[in-house]
Amino acid sequence: MQATSAIDIPVTPVVVHSGRSWARAGKDIRDGLAARELWGHLGWQDIKQRYRRSVIGPLWITMSMGVTAAGLGLLYSQLFGVAINTFLPYLTVGFIVWGFVLGCLTEGADSFIANEGLIKHLPAPLTVYALRTVWRQTLMLLHNMLVYFIVLALFFGSLSEPYRLSEHGPLQPGLGWSALLAIPAFVLLALNGGWVALLFGIISTRYRDIPQVINALTNLMFYVTPIVWPVDVLTNKLGAGDWRLVLIELNPLYHFVQILRAPLIGSEQSWHHWVVVGAITVVGWALAFVAMRNYRARVSYWV
Repeated sequence: MQATSAIDIPVTPVVVHSGRSWARAGKDIRDGLAARELWGHLGWQDIKQRYRRSVIGPLWITMSMGVTAAGLGLLYSQLFGVAINTFLPYLTVGFIVWGFVLGCLTEGADSFIANEGLIKHLPAPLTVYALRTVWRQTLMLLHNMLVYFIVLALFFGSLSEPYRLSEHGPLQPGLGWSALLAIPAFVLLALNGGWVALLFGIISTRYRDIPQVINALTNLMFYVTPIVWPVDVLTNKLGAGDWRLVLIELNPLYHFVQILRAPLIGSEQSWHHWVVVGAITVVGWALAFVAMRNYRARVSYWV
């Protein structure tokens, strides 16, 4: 009995997609931006859930910021010997901006960990969860801006004309049309919040110690960033040419705070703050895009 001859059947090679694709990373970001109804609703629900069954609801955010700014403003204005009518707006806006930056850093690192259930059951772009974090921080900032407008109404006369933040500090121009620079400044802050949530969120899903490290570092950075103390006071004490003042310029958070605080209180705006923030924005998004390209497909397994 003759053996049947083997039949040659053409075999189509199976292509295994690793998920590492620049196109897929870009599509995830585009689709995430397009799903604004989803991340907008989720972010607003976060605020409502946090103050569920509260009498005044999210206004607790405003009250907390107002009490903190008033208490520390009265205390530090006496310690530094500066006028309360210009120092309190300086400190208030510093706290508001810092709250946004801090929220993007700490909660951004938990963006994917906190959304574990949705990531595993909802077919949505990963960018949605990063935008949810940034939108939530934006809503909190808008609530805190009520404190700024109250302080501005109280001390508008002092801020609407040239003033000195400290006795021997430089003359500040006062509030004017330059206040409109606060709009592009906030856009830059929000853009940086996006890449922070994506990059640190991806890293944190793999290495769960990262959020703890970020919390520890931000506590330290608060004290070395000019928020509750003016740079003028330190400059007058150390001298304009002291090398320790360079450490302030090397602090990236100082530049983020200053680009938004300066126009809101009529302070002199320096172009180098915008250059530093712009450079960090470009580098940060480049790193986030690389992380999305290489590890986007693994996040659902890591969370």
